[in-house]
Amino acid sequence: MSTAGTSQAGGNASLDDVLQQITTSNNPNTLNHYLKTFAPKESRDTILASTLSSGQDPLSVLDPQSNTLGYLYILSARLHSALAPTPTLSIIEDFCSQFDPAQARFAPERVTFLAKGIVRASESSNNAKYALASLYSLVTRYPPDLSYLTTLHAIFLKTCVATRHFTTALPVLAVPITSVDTSLSDLHYNDNLVYHYAGGIALGALKRWREAEEFFEICVSAPAQVPAAIQLEAYKKLVLVQLIQYGETSNPPKYTHPALGRQLKASPYGAFVKKYPARLDELRNLVSKEQELFNQERNTGLINQAIDRAPVWLIKKLTATYLTLGLADIGREVGIQSAEEVRAIILDMIDSGEINATISADDTVTFADLVPQFSKDELDRLVVQAQEHNRVLAKVERTVNASKEYLTKASGGSVFVAGPLD
Repeated sequence: MSTAGTSQAGGNASLDDVLQQITTSNNPNTLNHYLKTFAPKESRDTILASTLSSGQDPLSVLDPQSNTLGYLYILSARLHSALAPTPTLSIIEDFCSQFDPAQARFAPERVTFLAKGIVRASESSNNAKYALASLYSLVTRYPPDLSYLTTLHAIFLKTCVATRHFTTALPVLAVPITSVDTSLSDLHYNDNLVYHYAGGIALGALKRWREAEEFFEICVSAPAQVPAAIQLEAYKKLVLVQLIQYGETSNPPKYTHPALGRQLKASPYGAFVKKYPARLDELRNLVSKEQELFNQERNTGLINQAIDRAPVWLIKKLTATYLTLGLADIGREVGIQSAEEVRAIILDMIDSGEINATISADDTVTFADLVPQFSKDELDRLVVQAQEHNRVLAKVERTVNASKEYLTKASGGSVFVAGPLD
């Protein structure tokens, strides 16, 4: 590690000078301005990543909580430096679990820089632990609450997906995004897309289809003059998730860019959706012609799961037409030769409540109307869920109604403030 303890040529401050400012300043805003401007951009992080003139590590002098801003700048600089040794895992985790969020919010772009540095260190060391625990602490502690979208959300979810630690993301994914504050985080349009796309992948990998559908749909329907490539990729996964879950697709929100629908329809995914559900051999033959594309776009897993579910949807269609049907007849309709395999599928559908049917000794299946059944626990859960959604919507409505910009646009350019009635 280089030493920058003495004043630099051209009058730049030394790391010793920087440390003094960090330890004596009682104004975070002023300190943040100093840390952003004490030296030219091209040399600033080199100085921050160096050691003191005594050879001492400045991080050993600073406290992560009381000196959050200074610690943040030095640690993030060191994580991106090719000359300085990578900070130890304990140093990174200690800071991420102890930093003062109020101080860190004075430097949102530096928090993003830190998160990217943590990912960089984990990739260079092939150690996911470098990133996951620390990023989880950052994303859960930095914003006022998890309903605020930050750059950390996208970085954390991408890392969870890349390392296949899908369950690690669940506590973050469980909180709907209802707030965006660009003064809190240096957000870009793509951050929202990446977060919801990666979230959909994580939830889909865990077979949480309804939630995966919601995340992919948010990504697909995000307003744009020209749709992003990631939105088309999300749309492909969205329709596959819908086929697995419902046996058919549904129209996206009306504000979805129309070009996405056209592009999907003209792709092999559009052909698959149009054909679905169908006999297994027909679907497999269709997929085999585009296998290389599905593999390349990493959608083979969803395609195969949709194919595996096709007999279920075909059998459900049969229940609307027939009262009784033999196992062999059902097998011919869905493309399965084995009567025992058909029996297993039907029994599984009965157990999961997807159909109401009985199988007689002579292999005749008798269908009946499905009677919805709800347990008390399910009803209680739905009530609690509805109450929580109502609370979130009420909060969003209050925020929107307090927005002068929204009120101005809603009223056609002027805001009327009612006075007392005479």
